[in-house]
Amino acid sequence: MTSQSRKLLRTAESGEQGAKPGAARQEMELKSAIVKRSIELNGHKTSVSLEDEFWLSLRQIAILKDISLPVLLQTIDRAREGANLSSAIRVYVLNHYRILADDEMSDAERPQSQSNQPAARS
Repeated sequence: MTSQSRKLLRTAESGEQGAKPGAARQEMELKSAIVKRSIELNGHKTSVSLEDEFWLSLRQIAILKDISLPVLLQTIDRAREGANLSSAIRVYVLNHYRILADDEMSDAERPQSQSNQPAARS
C-alpha cells in the first residue's frame, strides 16, 4: 500500500464523527456484514446493500478523485448496464483497485504474455 493510499484510508476512516483513527478498520476486520444504506440519486431515494469494506473504499475513491460521494455514485449509476446498483458499485471498486495494482506492477512482475509482446504495427 502506498503512502498516499494509507493517507486516503486514514482520511476515509476518520470521516466517522467521534471515531478514533483506525477504529473503523478494526471493527471491519471483525465483521463484514452487508449494511443497507439509504442514498439519494438524481432526486430520488434508493438503497444499496454493501459490506463496510466496499463503502469505505468507495469513500476513499471519491477523495482520490476529488469528487463528492454522491457524484461518484451518480457516475456509477449512469454507467451500469442492467446490474443492480450494489453490484455495480462492487464491480467499480474492484476495477479501480485492479487498475491501480496493474499500474504499480513492474515489468518483471507482469505475466510473460503482456511484457514480451511486440508493439502493434499500424
